[in-house]
Amino acid sequence: MKGTITEKIFSAHLVSGSLKTGEEIGIKIDQTLTQDATGTMAYLEFLNFNVSAVRTRLSVSYVDHNTLQSGFENADDHAFLQSVAEKYGLWFSKPGNGICHQVHLEKFGRPGWTLVGSDSHTPTAGGLGMLAIGVGGLDVAASLAGYPFNLKCPEVIGIKLSGRLKPWSSAKDVILLILQMLTVKGGVGKVFEYFGDGVKSLSVPERAVITNMGAELGATTSIFPSDANTKAFLAAFGRAKDFKQLLPDKGAQYSKVIEIDLAKVEPMIAQPHMPDNVKKVKEIKDKKVNQVILGSCTNSSYKDLMTAAAILKGKKVDKNVSFVIAPGSKTIMDAMIKNGAFAIFLEAGARIIESACGPCIGMGQAPSSGAVSVRTFNRNFKGRSGTNDAEIYLASVETAVAAALTGKITDPVKLGKYPAVKPLIKFPINNSLLLKPLSPAKRKSVKIVMGPNIKPLPESSPLAQSLKAKVIAAFGDNITTDDIMPAGAKILPLRSNIPEISKHVFVKLDAKFYEKALANKPGVIIGGENYGQGSSREHAALAPMYLGIKAVIVKSFARIHKANLINFGILPLTFKNPEDYAKCKEGIVINFENLASSVKNGNDIEAVLENGIKITLTYSLSERDRDILLAGGTIDYIKRQIK
Repeated sequence: MKGTITEKIFSAHLVSGSLKTGEEIGIKIDQTLTQDATGTMAYLEFLNFNVSAVRTRLSVSYVDHNTLQSGFENADDHAFLQSVAEKYGLWFSKPGNGICHQVHLEKFGRPGWTLVGSDSHTPTAGGLGMLAIGVGGLDVAASLAGYPFNLKCPEVIGIKLSGRLKPWSSAKDVILLILQMLTVKGGVGKVFEYFGDGVKSLSVPERAVITNMGAELGATTSIFPSDANTKAFLAAFGRAKDFKQLLPDKGAQYSKVIEIDLAKVEPMIAQPHMPDNVKKVKEIKDKKVNQVILGSCTNSSYKDLMTAAAILKGKKVDKNVSFVIAPGSKTIMDAMIKNGAFAIFLEAGARIIESACGPCIGMGQAPSSGAVSVRTFNRNFKGRSGTNDAEIYLASVETAVAAALTGKITDPVKLGKYPAVKPLIKFPINNSLLLKPLSPAKRKSVKIVMGPNIKPLPESSPLAQSLKAKVIAAFGDNITTDDIMPAGAKILPLRSNIPEISKHVFVKLDAKFYEKALANKPGVIIGGENYGQGSSREHAALAPMYLGIKAVIVKSFARIHKANLINFGILPLTFKNPEDYAKCKEGIVINFENLASSVKNGNDIEAVLENGIKITLTYSLSERDRDILLAGGTIDYIKRQIK
């Protein structure tokens, strides 16, 4: 990675290891972010470290996921989060202020700094030259306490952009094209660094669309240079002083280079039920559409929504389409109220909803039975919308608006002349929903607020020398964290109550999983390729741990979920012989011998199935990972490291 932007930031923050691909490194973290679906648990974990204040340069607690307050649970969590922020020196973004990634770009992101966030789309900040990585809540908690973030040094892939996007093609189409090329597991263990003359034609919000959906590739992160466009973006939000130029050296060394001519990119669309199931929009003929939603952390910037308004001006959406708009932040909403764009949406037949994640995580706006919904979001996993039999398509703002106007999936090129949108040179700044950290003197009197739905963090146990465990369930490839621990309005309010939320583990794939796991402790889960892709939600590891799951054995793991399993003392194992996967069926008992000593010494694990068949299990774990597993999880391990 010599001479790359990635190398420069890693080198400036390196505290352990060396920058060799695959070697474990530790880096100093400048900023953290959390959102309320993951934040409550992250701060419960942080409290275990017994520090008096956060030890980062800046940390922000956002409320953007659980804003549908149908009961007391979400509001109680928000009160807890605000009290923790006031007690320990964090910024606090109140409900309605906007989606964490959009607001962080506007208010806090800094070129050349490091950021970890308890949300898989944290790499959005890579759009302004920040090394931003999505992680589990416990990794954020450790960073807040001053502990370095550890990861395997990633491979750096260069994506060389040339040319300029044609009218009606967008940054969303670029990342959808890359997903079509590389698939949802094509970025595991990699950083995608964008360079080339084509970069200059993309604004920061456009770059952020691409880095945001780099998460769908399974990438560690994605990053763009910090240049004149970055400076203009920061200046528009009153932050010109935060600008730092950050460019790759001439002749920077990438492990591989992928070249994309932006002028050849056409409107693309991801079909159900995976972000890499991509086709050109023009290849889909006359697919009737029932719902269209603009928004999410991917496509709700000023440019996105103003483009939509310009297309919609003087027009009406199809009578059979439910058309919904969710601005990315209060700042964007304020700007569009002031310039009259919101009136265009309302006149066209749109519904305006709160600046929050909302429909993207199944928090409202579920489609009707069997509906087709075109969304500017980043994920379209089956059932994620809240309607299990709905067909969710992912597309650009341009393609989504074309669908809203015509009532069917339509190549936006057919809409005629592309409307030009002028960038806003200066945004109206209103921080009424953003609370600054309190002074150290004022923090002393703050009391932490905990409602009745907030339960203590469950404890794990050290790794045993031997283990006899039953396979509770066996699954196929590309199991997502939505499959393991669903989101949505019914389940998300239970995020701070592990005993209750555990009742929903695998509920969509195996309705009896909870009962089987409780009745057969300890247990094992079997999976195929790319197990645990998707969200960073650590509950997909924490809840199974609570139910007695001691190991997950698969063909391959997604990065964040594997790290979360380690954090909570669950062994992430892979089959040395992939053919053994078929032998480990649900209900079979596996005997693990010399387990703790094998892990301690870095040896393969020998296991015997109850029918006498022997299998060999392996793993890719650093010495630190193995020590964490032997200790039973990260919290106890780190307590000994931080003084």
